[in-house]
Amino acid sequence: MGIEKLDRDRIQDFLAYCTKHRSELDDSYLYGEEFEKFEPNDENPTYILTDGSNAIIGAASLVIDDYYRSGKKARFRILHTETGDALDYKNLLQAVVKHAKGLDSVFLFIPLANKKLLKMVKDLNFKLWRYSFLLVKENISAYSLNLPEHYSIRPLIPGKDETVWCAIRNECFANLPGSETPMTEEIIRDRMTHSDYLEDGALILYDQNRAIGIVQGLDDTYDDAPIMCIGPLAVIPDYQGRGLGRTLLRASINFAKQHGYTRTILCVDGKNERAKTLYLHEGFKEVHADVAYTFTLK
Repeated sequence: MGIEKLDRDRIQDFLAYCTKHRSELDDSYLYGEEFEKFEPNDENPTYILTDGSNAIIGAASLVIDDYYRSGKKARFRILHTETGDALDYKNLLQAVVKHAKGLDSVFLFIPLANKKLLKMVKDLNFKLWRYSFLLVKENISAYSLNLPEHYSIRPLIPGKDETVWCAIRNECFANLPGSETPMTEEIIRDRMTHSDYLEDGALILYDQNRAIGIVQGLDDTYDDAPIMCIGPLAVIPDYQGRGLGRTLLRASINFAKQHGYTRTILCVDGKNERAKTLYLHEGFKEVHADVAYTFTLK
């Protein structure tokens, strides 16, 4: 039994291991087209634990893309063993964090129901960071939107509106744990090439010619069925408390309905109580809860 860096000839074995244990973990990076096209590289350093027959019985993999690197963080795609042995977890952790030089920390989300893994990361000196809740709205129907005079909602125009989008997103999320790293125009443009991007699904709210809010709908899967993911949703501080966040949420749900979706899904940070209250009032139901733990590298 030993730990080794993932070779290309074992990628499919690694993906099969991730899929096998996906229900026990935060699966944000364990499904979809990008997961299926996964390759170990500088952005995806990955190690595996093998048994005497060379079968994979553990894995540790980081996501270190441009966004996470700019925030001096890395996120675990997976940290898991079938042995449940503390030493195996420690060795996998030590192997993979060598690739996070120059970063301040690595973090991972763990389902609240996975008590064993929660205890394991605590024993490895991970520290509690924040909570995240997954909410779903079933059987969506269209809303009649009543925008105030001079207000309008228009789709983001690629090549023109990235600056506006980033400005609103960064202003609103500057103090929200996990989202405080600024988004860049380059990252926005890159995400438009991803398979989950929906044309005209990114909406901007205007007061006359002033952009004051954003929301985006993305193609997703939940319980092995199509669903539209909503996020981010933000209204600049000067315009908060006027029901405009609710209007943007409903506009995004309308977009989902118009494009054949029957349900929507979103994530909300545990500290964003105002947003969570809005979603619950709009018929979303909490279906899952995760805890984020962070491991300091310095």
